[in-house]
Amino acid sequence: MELPKPGSMMRLILTWFLLLYLFPLRAQFLRVEPPFWWSGTPIDTLELLFYGKNAGAFEVSSPDVDILRVIRPPNRHYLFVDIDARKLRPGKIHFTFRNNNRVLSYDYNIKHPSGSAHQPRGFDSGDVIYLIMPDRFANGNPSNDNHPSTTEKVRRHDPNGRHGGDLEGIIRHLDYLKDLGVTSLWLTPVFTDNEPHYSYHGYAITDHYRIDPRLGTNDDYRRLVETARRKGLKVIMDYVTNHAGLHHWWVQDPPYPQWIHRWADDSTGFRRSGYRTESIFDPHRSHADRQSAVRGWFDRSMPDLNLEQPQLWRYLFQNAVWWIEFAGIDGLRIDTYPYNPPRAMAQWVDALRKAYPGLGIVGETWYHHSGQIALWQKESPVARASGFPAALPAVMDFTLYDAIRLMFAEKQQNWNRGMARAYENYANDFLYTNPQNIMIFAGNHDVSRIRSVLGDDFNKYKMALCLVLCGRGIPQLYYGDEIGMSGHKEQGDGYLRKDFPGGWPGDTLNAFSPEGRTAGQNQYFEFTRKLLRIRQHSQALRYGKMLHFAPQNNVYVFFRQAPDEQIMVVINNSNHAQNLKPDRFSEVLGTNATGKELLTGQMINLSGSLQIPPETLMLIRINPKP
Repeated sequence: MELPKPGSMMRLILTWFLLLYLFPLRAQFLRVEPPFWWSGTPIDTLELLFYGKNAGAFEVSSPDVDILRVIRPPNRHYLFVDIDARKLRPGKIHFTFRNNNRVLSYDYNIKHPSGSAHQPRGFDSGDVIYLIMPDRFANGNPSNDNHPSTTEKVRRHDPNGRHGGDLEGIIRHLDYLKDLGVTSLWLTPVFTDNEPHYSYHGYAITDHYRIDPRLGTNDDYRRLVETARRKGLKVIMDYVTNHAGLHHWWVQDPPYPQWIHRWADDSTGFRRSGYRTESIFDPHRSHADRQSAVRGWFDRSMPDLNLEQPQLWRYLFQNAVWWIEFAGIDGLRIDTYPYNPPRAMAQWVDALRKAYPGLGIVGETWYHHSGQIALWQKESPVARASGFPAALPAVMDFTLYDAIRLMFAEKQQNWNRGMARAYENYANDFLYTNPQNIMIFAGNHDVSRIRSVLGDDFNKYKMALCLVLCGRGIPQLYYGDEIGMSGHKEQGDGYLRKDFPGGWPGDTLNAFSPEGRTAGQNQYFEFTRKLLRIRQHSQALRYGKMLHFAPQNNVYVFFRQAPDEQIMVVINNSNHAQNLKPDRFSEVLGTNATGKELLTGQMINLSGSLQIPPETLMLIRINPKP
């Protein structure tokens, strides 16, 4: 073979060099996040994460966008590039990456504005939120039960295994939920959780930009939100800022040592949280207790994230914005909120609310004292008095749940037992910014089912549900409670999260339909739906002022008052019939009041004594005075 002459060789080398310079190779980054963006989003700066071998060694430039800053973390596999988001236009942004004689290119996609998607509707006391664990609700697409990219496979016989429920299953039963009378859906986390065990709950996230393929695709999630919206239902995303999954791609190779809180006494960096988040505000706290609460890992499979690290803070902020824009969600429920650094989280929530004023946000605030819960609600008296960086519009009323667990087992009332527990809980509402902006519930995925708590007593369920749906606040129901599903915490979490009967092909019962339910399931369902419909058509029960009277003989009476409607709620938690003398309530009723009992349709004369059967509730719409 004849070799090229020396001059020809030089020309060949020069030609290849020019070709590489003028037509650089397309960069093969392992990750670019966010994967794409939109023009017209309400943020000023977009921070792009480029991840790949020696990504941090490259200089970057673009003729299409202003590069505000380039950040090179200690891990040279990362490069963060800040660009001006205010000037973005739909199309491709061309980036050129240079490292010595190596030239690479990357085209980043900017989409047209997402339109109505970035106008979240939020949620308030007019809503009823229905909590669903997708893996346990309904299996609408058995073909995605297992996926080659995920480790754990379906084991429906295992209470702690994956069972195959998915987004398609929820979509197919939206009419059931609409008929029930709920208005908003809170789904436990739907991002990829590729932990090898116990991954069904979704709280150990391993990919923030991908719906778990065993639940469906990103487009399936958007379709769920869009379909729900057409039916008048909202969707709330369960968002986790405190921790990620141990097998998250950037947990395995973090950009900064400070990205994750690591402890020196374990090779993996693990130390379990002390869970004493009172130490965050306790004036007598030890430094060790506070560090344990904020920096300790929630579990060995859930490394604790450091929200005080600026790039991680922005990563999670932009990820929340991305899902608001992509799917059009209406709100966020933030998991384990107090385990995060409070000031960093306050800035995170404030930034989202500034970008999307209509976005509903509620934080999990699991405390057993109203003052400790109220501390996290923005502008609450306790937060203002202490200077605490509170930011949450809505918090969760675990103290009312605590009271519900106990009060209906106490048939004799004394000063602080029985229905006095409800009275005292509401008496603490002066601690909150807005008592209507508190999520109230009789059960969720972390506590014993309300039927089991109440000893399978249907009358107790009716009274407990009345407190949730007729008292102040934002009611939240847990999937399956409306058909009387049971489960004790002591049995294990899997027993609190059983499959909804009828959600899987071949189920012997189908509780999604009246004919498929047992008589007992229909009893629970029909009462729940009736009370939800009463609430749905009552301005007073949804938005009205609450006025209550101290319980007597374990009978609790409160009123919900709107300009054109008054509802009198009576709960007799005793074992005996009780006579109420209406003159005690004359400041509300006046004299010779009449009304209609909404559960039975019976007309009520409130000028004489009112007899209330044992373990009974009454909802009386007071007739206006002639």
